[in-house]
Amino acid sequence: MHGWFQKLFKSRTSSSSQEQKPKVTGPSTSSFSLSSSPSSSSSSSSPPTTPSKLQAPPSFLSSTQRWTRQYDLLVCHSLADSDIEEAKRLVSFLEASPCSLRCFLWQRDVCVGGAVPTEFCQAVQESHMQALLITPNFLQEEWCKYMMHQVLAEGPMSNRLIPLIKNLPHSQYPHELKFYIYINLNYNTDKAYTRISMTVFNYLENLVKNERAHEHSMDSSSGADGGEASSGADELIPDSDSAETSIPVEEMHHVDEHL
Repeated sequence: MHGWFQKLFKSRTSSSSQEQKPKVTGPSTSSFSLSSSPSSSSSSSSPPTTPSKLQAPPSFLSSTQRWTRQYDLLVCHSLADSDIEEAKRLVSFLEASPCSLRCFLWQRDVCVGGAVPTEFCQAVQESHMQALLITPNFLQEEWCKYMMHQVLAEGPMSNRLIPLIKNLPHSQYPHELKFYIYINLNYNTDKAYTRISMTVFNYLENLVKNERAHEHSMDSSSGADGGEASSGADELIPDSDSAETSIPVEEMHHVDEHL
């Protein structure tokens, strides 16, 4: 564990000397077209493509439900150099236009001076989804296993976890994640990154739909309760005509018996 902390601080020092991309702090107003975003690995060899049709960003990207958490996606990875570089490429893709997602990356976003377990647990709670970059190095680090179990404990079977495998055979896929479908980063990186972004988008869209459905259900139930209360009150009010005629009739019987 002590060695892991040393690696963490060393990697933070090396990454801080490089220019980093600014984080997205507000709703995106740029055009939305995933098909026109090449990854960093292929952008140098192929010219950028111009989207044939520009579309407005989806409304759920500016919804209040999305902004209840600080991050859209947390990326967990080992401290091996190759895994750090892979995580940086993924985050650069997701934070760039048109995705414009808010990502949490250890070397960049952890609070200096904070306790590592506390920082990680807070980041998990403040993220809508979590991505695990599972590699042979990931499985060898005890801290990575702890992070995986912490993510599972936060929301088991909640569709908030995205397993990613890199240079890992299926036989070594963690047993704890056997019920989760993973995304393979070994082949088409562009396609894999796009699948990750679309998975996050689908989650956010469903989050907004479910919230609206819940609000509609609450409004409907409130209206129904109000109607039932009104009808119940009507039943408690006696008919004025019958109340007025019943008393004289009883008094007349009393008078007849006395006579």
